Amino acid sequence: MSFAEEKAVVVFSGGQDSTTCLFWALERFQKVIAVTFDYGQRHADEIEVARDIAAELGVEHHVLDMSLLNQLAPNALTRNDVKVQAGEDGELPSTFVEGRNLLFFSFASILASQKGAKHVVTGVCETDYSGYPDCRDVFVKSLNVSLNLAVGKEFVLHTPLMWLDKKETWELADQLDRLSYVKEKTLTCYHGIRGDGCGECPACILRQAGYEQYIQEKEREIE
Repeated sequence: MSFAEEKAVVVFSGGQDSTTCLFWALERFQKVIAVTFDYGQRHADEIEVARDIAAELGVEHHVLDMSLLNQLAPNALTRNDVKVQAGEDGELPSTFVEGRNLLFFSFASILASQKGAKHVVTGVCETDYSGYPDCRDVFVKSLNVSLNLAVGKEFVLHTPLMWLDKKETWELADQLDRLSYVKEKTLTCYHGIRGDGCGECPACILRQAGYEQYIQEKEREIE
């Protein structure tokens, strides 16, 4: 589907998912604007990665101060003394930031309103979402309705990765002819290492497993 004459704001962290969404948006919208949020994240390099990618692609880029989120929701992404670990016994991972997507999507929509855009694109995913409640499709749809009522405009929240696993997200990047770019230039690692990352944190493990699955499947198809 193309929205060739319309504008979109992409919630952009410089990671695999949001960069794939950025390329997805660039193929569909006349004007794309990227917005990155500075919430005191431990791997602050992601802000520089986002700046670098946006500059390289010639995309208008805004960084918004969300430092209050750091004060309200201490977690492994904002505190050096909190260990990055997966959730156990039904608990959420230590990397879950309460209210993050609620605030990010809301402020992205306000920016969209100021820029004359009605489309907001985000890389949240319910397939590989680590149990984060604010990555669920039902949350996005609910917030979409609330934002329209709050601002008085008809926003559309797009989630192109919602039902894709990591293998399929790599496949989408390849379909967009950006597989190598996403692999080499994005930052997904919880420890702030670009590209393939540390290989040990949950984000790196998920990312690498998906990449290997996709490459193996692609090689089998070629054979």
